[in-house]
Formats: sequence, C-alpha cells, structure tokens
Amino acid sequence: MIGALDRLRIDRAADRGEGEAATASLLFAVIAVAVTALVIYGAYFGLITALILRSLFYSLVSAGGLLLVGINARASWVRLACYALVPVALVPGFHLWQSYIDIVMRGAMATPPDLWIFVGLMAVVFVLVRMALGWALVALMVAALAYAWFGYLIPGQYGHGGYDLRRLASTLMLSTEGVYGLPMGVAVEYIFLFALLGTLLMKIGTGEVFVDIARGITGRMQGGPGLSAALSSAMLGTINGSAVANVVTTGTFTIPLMKRVGYSPTLAGAIEAAASSAGQILPPVMGAAAFLMAEIIGVPYAQIALAALVPGLLYVLALMVAVRLEAGRLDLQPDRDAGLALLRETLARRGYLLLPLVALIAFLIIGYTPTRAAVMALVFGLAVSPWRKETRVGLVDLVAVCRETLVSTMPIVAAVAAAGVVIGVLNLSGLGLMLSGLIVDLGGQNIWAILVLTALASFVLGMGLPTSAAYLLLAVLVAPALTRLGLPPIVAHMFIFYYGLVSAITPPVALAAYAAASISGGDANRTAFESVRLGFVKLLVPFLFVTMPGLLTIGTGLDVALSAILAAIGVVGLTTAFAGWLGRDLGAAERLGMAAASLLVLWPTTVTATDPVTLVARLAGCAALGVLAWRALSAGAALPSRHGTS
Repeated sequence: MIGALDRLRIDRAADRGEGEAATASLLFAVIAVAVTALVIYGAYFGLITALILRSLFYSLVSAGGLLLVGINARASWVRLACYALVPVALVPGFHLWQSYIDIVMRGAMATPPDLWIFVGLMAVVFVLVRMALGWALVALMVAALAYAWFGYLIPGQYGHGGYDLRRLASTLMLSTEGVYGLPMGVAVEYIFLFALLGTLLMKIGTGEVFVDIARGITGRMQGGPGLSAALSSAMLGTINGSAVANVVTTGTFTIPLMKRVGYSPTLAGAIEAAASSAGQILPPVMGAAAFLMAEIIGVPYAQIALAALVPGLLYVLALMVAVRLEAGRLDLQPDRDAGLALLRETLARRGYLLLPLVALIAFLIIGYTPTRAAVMALVFGLAVSPWRKETRVGLVDLVAVCRETLVSTMPIVAAVAAAGVVIGVLNLSGLGLMLSGLIVDLGGQNIWAILVLTALASFVLGMGLPTSAAYLLLAVLVAPALTRLGLPPIVAHMFIFYYGLVSAITPPVALAAYAAASISGGDANRTAFESVRLGFVKLLVPFLFVTMPGLLTIGTGLDVALSAILAAIGVVGLTTAFAGWLGRDLGAAERLGMAAASLLVLWPTTVTATDPVTLVARLAGCAALGVLAWRALSAGAALPSRHGTS
C-alpha cells in the first residue's frame, strides 16, 4: 500500500506547472468536494436510495482516482488512458440515478445499453485496482469472473450452469449484491466519513496533541520515547485505522527520538510498526471494520466496539511492557524534555482539540447513529479550530482536507469495489459456503485444526489489503467455517479480523514494518521480525477468544472480569519471557518456565465462575509467574545499577 500511496500523491505533479496536470488537479479538487458533500448529505439526512448513493459515490471516487493516476503517470499512454476512462467512470452512477425507477420496474434485468455500461464499469474497476493496489486483487477478480463464466466446465459440486454477461450485469451493477453491495455502502457511510474526520483533526493539530500527551505520560520513564511512540500511535490509530498511515505520520517524529536515546534503528522501527498496527483493532473506528462487522453480524455497533476494547487494550499493554523491558535491558535513558509539565501545558493550551473526539463518543452514547455522530464531530472540529491562530482552517484548508481524504480513501474504495465483484460472484454461485465447508472437511471437525487452517487462510487472503477490504473477504470466505462449529458469530468474525490484519507486521508483506524501516534506516526484514516479537499478542489473542470468551464480553460480569485480569497476567508473562529481561537477563530455564506458566494461565478450555478446576489451574499459573518474577527482580535489585534508574 505504501508504494501505491506514494505513486498517488497529487501535489508532486501539480507542482510541475504543467497546464494539463493543473487542470486535472483542479478537476480532482472539484470531485473531492463533491464526494464530501454527497457523503455528508447522505450520512446526516439519509434520503438517498442505497443503490443511487453507492453508485454515485463510486463513480465520483473512481473518476477522481483515475485523474490522480493520470496526473502522476510517467508514461503518456497511461496518462491518456486514465483521462479517457474518467467520463466512463462517471456514467454508471448517473445512469442508475436517472434510470432507477425503470430498473426497478423491470426487476433489475439488464438491457443492451446496460451491458455496455457494465463493461465500462468493469474496465474502471480493473484499472483502478491495478494502479492503486497492484495485481493481487486483479487476479482474484479475474478468477471470480472466469469461474462465473466458465463454471459449467467444472464437474462435481464446485461447478454450475454458467452465467452470461446479462446475468453478471444484473447482479454486479444493477443490484446491491455486487460492486454496489454492502462493502460499498460501508465505504460511503463510514469509511470516507471517518477518514474525513481524521484528516480534519490532523489538519487542526489533534495528532500532535496525542503525541505530546503520550510524551507527557511516559516520557520521563526509562526508554520513554519508545513508550511515547507506542501510546501515541495507538491513540492516533483510533481515528485513523491504517497501520501504514500511522507509521508515516507519527514515525517521522518518534523514530528519530527513539534512536537519539539509544534504540537501534531496527528496534525503533519495529516499535513504531507494532504500535501503529494497534489502531486497526482499537475502537471506535477499527479501520471502519467495526461498522462492517455490526452490519454483517446484525448486532449494534456499540456491542462490537465494547467487545473489541479489552483485546485491543491487551495488545497495547503487552507492547508497552515489551518496550519498557527492552529499555531496561539496553539501560536507556528517559526523555528529559518530556514529563508532567509537558502534559499540563499540552492539555492547557491545546486540550480543546480533543473536544471533537469527546463529542463523537458522547453522541454515540446518547444514541446517535455512528454516521450522524461523525457529522456532529466534524462540526465540533470546525467550531474549535478558530480558537487559536495556528489551528484555524480556511476555505483553502477545507478543500485540502477533502482532497487528502479522497487520496487516502481511494485505494480502500478500489479494494471495496473489487471485493464487491468477488462477493457477488460467490453469492451468485454459492461457492462461498462450499469453501467454508472445505475448511471444515480438512479440519476433520477438530476445532483447533480448523482454527489453525482458518488463521492461515485469513493471513494469506488478507495480505496487503486495507483493513475493511481484508475483513470483507474473510467474512464471506472464512468466517462461516467457524460459525458452523457452533462458535458465536462475534468470536468467529473477531478471529478472522485479527488474522486478516496481521500481515501489516509479518513477512513477506509487512507494509507497516517496511515503512518504519524506510524511516529508521534499519534492515527491513529484521524490523519486520522484531515487530512480530513485540506484537505477538495479535497472533495469540484470537485463540483466546475461544478459550476466554469473556474477553469479548460474552458471559457474566464475573466471567468478563476474570478473563480480562487473567489474560493480562498471561500476556505480560509471555512478553517478559520473549524479552528475556526482568531487572536482569533471564536464563533459558527461567524464560521457559515463565512461558509455560503463562500458557497455563491462558490456555484451559474456558474461564467461568462455575468452573473451579479450570480456575484453579489458571491461578496456579499466576502463582508460578509471581514466584519467577519475584526471584528475577530480587536478583536484579542486588546488581549494581548502571545509571541509577530501573
């Protein structure tokens, strides 16, 4: 994704002074403002029919995306081809708007003109996906369409009668089952809107407030810059949801600061990458996947956000502990320019910039829909920006916010359109259910084998995809395999959600880690492996959803409390075992003992107040961890301190 976004920076081409690029840049700005107006109107008033709203939205976004690609294209033929496709991209949305009643009256059956428009739509989808995201999704779409067309050649249960162009056009373009399906609905109702809110908050300086608050809280601790990076990136991610965007936003400040106090380039990049990936799993936005999950499962959004809270905080806790232990092992110094004085100054002078987020949470609590709450948060952001000169946004700044939002969301919308094509074919042919059945058959009804197979499938299918697109594909292809075993839907969907996102820090993709390495100057692959070590909880927690369902607020209040406390103890113990330091270097036997005791805390089949045998086993693990930690700390306290800090 980072390479795609680098290619799609509009300002570089506009600065060249070319008349053609300047005209295209102006048209792009007009489209960005139009998309913003359409999204806000649809979100607040909700008076536009779903098919019309989604088709207009995609037509405008794809037209803007093609302009953007054309502006930045080096080859003249690519530039001309993209410009030629711009009017083609605009046709489907306005055609469906003008012909909506006629389409409904004929039962969404495609006519000859519809077929030509559908071919143009597919061309736009393919070109935009290729330019924004590369070949992987293009290949997946080709495979899906080829299966739809030539399925009659496949014998057995995986074959079908075949679907002609008219049937594909009816499903993928004239209904809400294909390109304009639920994924596109979430893109227009949530993804673009919350990206707009995040861009506005970054424009007025809320991101810098997050960084300074984190420095104020953690900066005077040993290795404070690393803790500040972890905390600030996690906080920023709650309004961003993109690991790569977090790295390039906060990493330009936190990585040099970490290197300055003694972190190696590799470790500094790994900390930033692992911290930035926290934003994808923390409410309220979760890369807009929270809203998708609520729609797909059919539960209130507040239930999804609440269920995601404890696992997300576990990840941040484990990361903070890992960073602190690394600082102790390296005997690093605090950030002398940070501390409570900086925290007080930040809150006193710029704390008002947090009011839009407070308003967002308040409106959600009192019962506003997420879309209307986001619109009200935008209003609050515009209201607080004039309070100080340095945070004011004028008309030019607002247009820039619209442009930046369209630039950042265009690859996501392209992925969503591709996902719509694949999902439409899967639903049309019934292949999605058959793939889930294949996973169950391979697992042989063994829940742990099926979980491992599901994790591997989710990891592979989620490689390099934006948060929402990865979740969408997995929700259709993989999640049914888990629900067929009797797991609660929220457990199944959270499981595949976590494993669909882990590729941000795991090789061979590791986009967030590679982006951090480009800033830190460290080795890219070593940075990725260090990121996995620091962020291992993202690999562990999904399995805990099965052994500790209370983590997802399933069960009684006592179940939830026990799950949260015991999981925190277990992941801290594992983090310490992986770090190999607790006041002093730990021996191999001590590390193995800590790992075994931690797994005893985490792994029994369930945790409930009425299961005393399981609870006793977990408490025994806690006791063993306590003894091992006490012995290590006691021995470490007897050693001479290098700097007088601990």
